[in-house]
Amino acid sequence: MNKFKQKTNCIQMHKFILLFLFIIVSGYSSCSKKSSPSNNNAGNIPLVTTGANDVSYWLTSSDQSALLQRQSVTLSFDTIRNAYQMIDVDSTQTFQTIDGFGFTLTGGSAFVINHMSASGRASLLKELFGSDSSSVSISYLRLSIGSSDLNASVFSYDDMPMGQTDTALTHFSLGPDTTDLIPVLKQILAINPAIKIIAAPWSAPVWMKDTASTIGGSLLPVYFSVYAKYFVKYILEMKAQGITIDAITPQNEPLNPGNNPSMYMTATDQSAFIKNNLGPAFQASGITAKIVVYDHNCDNPGYPITILSDGAANAFVDGSAFHLYAGNISALTQVHNAFPSKNIYFTEQYTSTSGSFAGDLQWHMTNVVIGSMNNWSRNALEWNLANDASFGPHTPGGCTTCKGALTINGSDVSRNVGYYIIAQASKFVPPGSVRIASNQTGNFANVAFLTPAGKKVLIVINNYTVSASFNIHYQGKWVTATLPAGSAGTFIW
Repeated sequence: MNKFKQKTNCIQMHKFILLFLFIIVSGYSSCSKKSSPSNNNAGNIPLVTTGANDVSYWLTSSDQSALLQRQSVTLSFDTIRNAYQMIDVDSTQTFQTIDGFGFTLTGGSAFVINHMSASGRASLLKELFGSDSSSVSISYLRLSIGSSDLNASVFSYDDMPMGQTDTALTHFSLGPDTTDLIPVLKQILAINPAIKIIAAPWSAPVWMKDTASTIGGSLLPVYFSVYAKYFVKYILEMKAQGITIDAITPQNEPLNPGNNPSMYMTATDQSAFIKNNLGPAFQASGITAKIVVYDHNCDNPGYPITILSDGAANAFVDGSAFHLYAGNISALTQVHNAFPSKNIYFTEQYTSTSGSFAGDLQWHMTNVVIGSMNNWSRNALEWNLANDASFGPHTPGGCTTCKGALTINGSDVSRNVGYYIIAQASKFVPPGSVRIASNQTGNFANVAFLTPAGKKVLIVINNYTVSASFNIHYQGKWVTATLPAGSAGTFIW
């Protein structure tokens, strides 16, 4: 064999070896990606494509390096295959209509907001309830009928001296709430006249109760009809102030008699109260406010099911409301499946003074925002909107560890984790949006919506312990996104 042929054969052999090694390495790389449960982007570098930016992406990271921050990464839909997990979004499959996201405007919240400077208060309320690009667009509020435990003092709208009653409700007055709550509400309504409001009592006036105490006790049956008129007066007098109450629940946390104020109410009593008194009283007065039952934890779906199983009560009931201090968020679907024509609401969950930003962001996004929506809720509400630096005001015996979404010290405002939990949804999912189908894959909890403007919104929380990438698959194409560990992303296209 001559030298030329030897050299040619050598080159061909080298090419063959290089090709063989390339195939082995490529195969190993592909297998490594497929075997990783998180498909993590180990370098924590956002995956960038070179096409048009089809998807905008807003991030709140667990380490607070990004707080509701729009990301500059380019996200383009294409059909280039990769090994990342797919979140399939299907806007042809629709579920419940969304009423909104928000908080409880407690009396304490109203107090600290109302005591800001006029300019500071105006700026904050615009940020919270406005609809422009600088706002987070809160669209749903909860109120207490009378005081909650996050008022400076305990009161009802018809308090009487011990031993006296007022069955004609001649002394009924919104008086205690005219100082802070109603003025703040009027400013909010000037910004967003369409905001929805649900209201709940923590207790009836003590003269209606079997213990004559603000703590615990039950509503005496002899006062059922009077208490129904109490609700009617509340709704009509709030209406006279320009405030429309969209819905009420007969009792906040009816199985928690230890708060101050609080009242115990069994499912049987609530059913009787609704069918014999509250429903007929609303009907007779032309009140269209919805009656929503239960308003307590997910560990007792039997409570609302008991009421809804009573045909006479069922006729007056719009739906059921839940908290998640006990039980599993799937209880909402259990009640929905039992009575699919009735609505589901999620009305309260608090963040604690002892909680961490990262832990609360991950748990509340997974359970309250994503979890409640995927289990048929029309709204998702965190608990207290605002308090002071000492986590007050609160009643004697009221919650001392409930952290507001905002901490307000004079006119200084700190935005806490609750603010970002709700804002990650409220800013992008307006009322009238509809939940659409999206599959749960790996540790990427997610929920998708179609907005009235035709935008698709996907909210994702990365429940892996590492930065991880995934595909958003829509109408035959997909875009690859990366979320840091424990972080929440909202994707809009």
